[in-house]
Amino acid sequence: MTAPASTTQTRPHRAGQATASPSSPPRDFTGYGDEAPAILWPGDAGLAVSFVLNIEEGAEFALSAGDERNEGCHEVDNEIRGVPDLCMESHFEYGSRVGYRRIVRLLAEAGVPLTLNCCGRALEATPWIAEDAVRRGFELCCHGWRWESHAHLAEDEERARIARTVATVTRLTGRPPVGWHTKSSPSVNTRRLLVEHGGFLYDSDAYNDDLPYYREVAGRPHLVLPYAFDTNDMRFFDSHAFVAGEDFARYAIDAFEWLRAESREAPRMMSIGLHTRIIGRPGRIGGLKTLVDHICGASGVWLATREQIARHWLAEVPPTATEDRA
Repeated sequence: MTAPASTTQTRPHRAGQATASPSSPPRDFTGYGDEAPAILWPGDAGLAVSFVLNIEEGAEFALSAGDERNEGCHEVDNEIRGVPDLCMESHFEYGSRVGYRRIVRLLAEAGVPLTLNCCGRALEATPWIAEDAVRRGFELCCHGWRWESHAHLAEDEERARIARTVATVTRLTGRPPVGWHTKSSPSVNTRRLLVEHGGFLYDSDAYNDDLPYYREVAGRPHLVLPYAFDTNDMRFFDSHAFVAGEDFARYAIDAFEWLRAESREAPRMMSIGLHTRIIGRPGRIGGLKTLVDHICGASGVWLATREQIARHWLAEVPPTATEDRA
C-alpha cells in the first residue's frame, strides 16, 4: 500500500498551526490527523518497535574532564561544585563496566535489533563498545559530543560539535552515522546544521508523534523519527515515576498494546529508551526482560533499528515531487 500524496507533504500554514518567530521553526499542532499514510511495515506488521540504548558514560559534565561543572543527576540530584564529584563519576562508570553487557546480553538472546545513541566523548572513553556494536550489527546514532542540551550553543560551536561527533563515530566504526538525537533540547539551528553537514537520514529531536514525518529544512525535506520520554527508563531518575523494574515493564507494555491495537487501522511506531547505568542495574533489569518477552511473543510487530525504520519510510512514504524540487 502507498500513502496518498497529501499525507507526505510538508504542510502549509493552516488553522491549528502556529506562526513562528523568525528564529524558531514553525509548529504543527495537527500532524497527520485522520490521514496517516496507508502503509505496512515489513512482514505486514502494523507496529514498528525501536529499542534505543543510550551510551553517555564519559560524556557527562565533570570537572575532572575539564568541563565547567559536574553533572548533578544520577541516582540522586546532587551537584558537587568546585571539586571533582567522584561519587557521580562512579555511578556513570557502572553503565559501561556492568550495565552495557547485562542489557546487550538480554537483548541479543531475544534477537532484538538495537540502536545505540552514542555521545562522541563517551565512545572515545569506551572504544570497545563501538567495536562490540559493529560486531553485533547495531546501529550507532549520534547523541552529541558531550551529554548536553544544544539549546544555548552558538551556531559555530554547534556546527563543530556535530562534525566532531560524526568524525568520532566514523573513525571508531568505519561507517558514518545516519541518525542524530540531541540530549534534551536541540537548538533552533540543529536541524539546519545537520542538513548542512550532510549524510543524515533522520533525526529524533521530536516527541510529538507515533509516526515518522517530514519537515522542510533549508528548502529540503528532512525525515524526523520521534522519540519518547515516557516509555523510557529515565523516569527512574527524572521523575521517580518508576521505582521497581515492573513499573517500567507495566507502563511500556500498556503503551505497546494500545499502539498495537491502533496499528490494525493505521501504522504506528514505538520508541523504548534505555540507559546502561539505569535499566542495567540488577534491581531493574528484570523489568526489561518482562517487556522484551512480551513484545517478542506478540504478533503484528516489526522490531527494527531506527535506520531500518527510516529507510523503510523513505522508500514507502517518499517526499512528494514538490518537496524534491524544493
